[in-house]
Amino acid sequence: MNPDSPGRHQRELPALYYRQHFLELLEFVAGHYGHVLDEEERSLIDQFRSLDEPAQCLYIRLVNRKGRVFDQHRLKYTEIGELGGPVGTLRERGWVASPDASVFDEVLGLLSRSQIQDWLGVRFPGLSRSMKKAQLVDFALTHCEPGEFTGAPWSDRLLVQERTDWVRMLLFLYFGECRDSLSRFTMRDLGLVRVHSFRDAYEPRYADRAEAMEAFFFASRLAAFRSATGRERRLLIDAAVQWPEPLSEAAMDTRDELACAIGGFLEKAGESESALDFYRRGDSVQCTERLVRVLFSSGQREVARQRLEACIDEAKSEEEWLFAADLLERKFGRKRTSLQTDLLRSSEIIDLDEAHIGAPERAAVRYYQAQGQRAYRTENSLWRSLFGLLFWDELFSPDSAALHSPFEALPASLTDRSFYQRHQVAIEVKLHELNESASTRRKLMSTIARHYGTPNGVFRWRSGIAETIVAMLESADTEAVARMLDKLARDYPSMRYGWPDLLVIDEVGARFVEVKAEGDQLRRNQLLRLRQMRDSGLRADVVRVRWVLDPGQTYVVVDVETTGGRAEQHRITEIAALKLRNGEIIDRYETLINPQRNIPPGITRLTGISDAMVAGAPAFVEIADAFEDFVGEAIFVAHNVNFDYGFVTREYARLGRQFRRAKLCTCASMRKLYPGYGSYSLAALCRRYEIPLESHHRAMCDAEAAAALLLIVNERRAADLRN
Repeated sequence: MNPDSPGRHQRELPALYYRQHFLELLEFVAGHYGHVLDEEERSLIDQFRSLDEPAQCLYIRLVNRKGRVFDQHRLKYTEIGELGGPVGTLRERGWVASPDASVFDEVLGLLSRSQIQDWLGVRFPGLSRSMKKAQLVDFALTHCEPGEFTGAPWSDRLLVQERTDWVRMLLFLYFGECRDSLSRFTMRDLGLVRVHSFRDAYEPRYADRAEAMEAFFFASRLAAFRSATGRERRLLIDAAVQWPEPLSEAAMDTRDELACAIGGFLEKAGESESALDFYRRGDSVQCTERLVRVLFSSGQREVARQRLEACIDEAKSEEEWLFAADLLERKFGRKRTSLQTDLLRSSEIIDLDEAHIGAPERAAVRYYQAQGQRAYRTENSLWRSLFGLLFWDELFSPDSAALHSPFEALPASLTDRSFYQRHQVAIEVKLHELNESASTRRKLMSTIARHYGTPNGVFRWRSGIAETIVAMLESADTEAVARMLDKLARDYPSMRYGWPDLLVIDEVGARFVEVKAEGDQLRRNQLLRLRQMRDSGLRADVVRVRWVLDPGQTYVVVDVETTGGRAEQHRITEIAALKLRNGEIIDRYETLINPQRNIPPGITRLTGISDAMVAGAPAFVEIADAFEDFVGEAIFVAHNVNFDYGFVTREYARLGRQFRRAKLCTCASMRKLYPGYGSYSLAALCRRYEIPLESHHRAMCDAEAAAALLLIVNERRAADLRN
């Protein structure tokens, strides 16, 4: 792992860092993919190594720049110096060349508007001088032969980077995806990207050249199609007749993505028949769904029916069966709504105060806890954490773990879906042992103790990870849990997302809950995961949130006085809070705070708080526990809440603690509910509503004023909800 995690101080890069990166790339590919490279590709590695350092550096600089064509007058690199020598060497050895007709488009893209205008003006004297560059480029492409520019005065200055396909192939073998530069290496060295290493040896992505080349074929065309313009996309579409039939699963997946992308482009262009041709080329659920929907929209209902029935009879996945069965029922069974809609409409509804509208899952946890049940935020983390911890040795131990490159986080056996086959016996033994709950818990706790904090691509470490896992294993049917873990082991890429938001433990046992607020959609993978969990014997439900004004909701209205306006640089000097429930103040909290720095004179004039007043006051660390206990799980309210909340959260962050609560802003709420006022400052609103503000800019006085505004806000909220 890179010792400098993101967010820490960035390191300095050496002058020729990019050369080190390229040589590192060459060494890795030569060492791990020698069986994939042909004789010419291996020879190019040796030829590049034989170049002198300035020539290597210039070529790598071109690799890291956008495009293939460059004006050498615009290339200036202090560490290389004069470019005449390196350019001559690269020309002589075939690493750069002069432009020819094949790069006409790119030459036009590189030139300025005035250069194109002057060049065309010689050939077309009446050409309008007001044409924009895009219009000039289109004119040149339409009326000029591609080779005509070679005699232009600027043509001798242009360089074309050669052997770009070789560079792209190297990057593809290293990263497993198409990349245009070495920027990931740079980000690693700056500490902006983590790299993971379970061992020094890496497992090649491809068993032979044929597998690598077919994967590169589809990946490079998919990347080109996504970044191409309309004209370039048409050329890629026309070349689709040359697609080979992929043999590896990785190439098939990329072929399916490409087919779906091209089909979608053609569908939007109104070319339904051509879109159907590409959807038929794909073998994914996405291609099949678009194929069937286009068949329906073009009137081919019977063909669509046959395709859906075939998907049901010979489904390649549970997701495909679910899609086909649902659509067949709606199109031919006269069913009006989807399975997702049906599940949402039939689900339980819980009422939550609308102040939680930005965090419905967290509010739902508190709702269930208020009912005397245990509730945990889980989503994908619970199942992936349990999976990663249970099979830690198989996934991450030096003897069994493998990565394709240092930049990959996910073990290779999960990426290529070989994990179950590689470790079938160990997996089945551990899943069977889940029934021995005490023994399993001990082993999991031991794994957590030994490896806590170790970066991995399966899950993130969280402080409550052990408590949540134990709660599930103690309250859920372990055989049902084992069945879901078995699915993860067999097809991790398809199973890693879509898990329910919450684990709720009631008097019956474990219940998994997907929380949906008004307007939220139930995604297909979420529906599929719920069905799989139910089929495995687990309780899994959707719960809909209805936003209300809860009269029993507790609010804590807070005001802070500070040494300045920025929480990162300044500190709190006074804090006051009022706790309200049912419209009544039920508790108060107030204290001066020693900011452990001088209070500026201007702040003292504004607030009346001086250095002498806070000299004997507690530091924030001394009141942190008491204030957090006072707030509890209440909604944090303030006038311009982000100011007060920002200072409070920053003070806790300085202590290495997190402070997170639902927020409500009386200023923003008054703007929304009572529009049209000239000012929404605390003082202006207090004058308008005759709210006392005798000691403005002292914390308790301002908190009391904000509490009065909260009652006005809630009165209007209640009226609006009734209407």
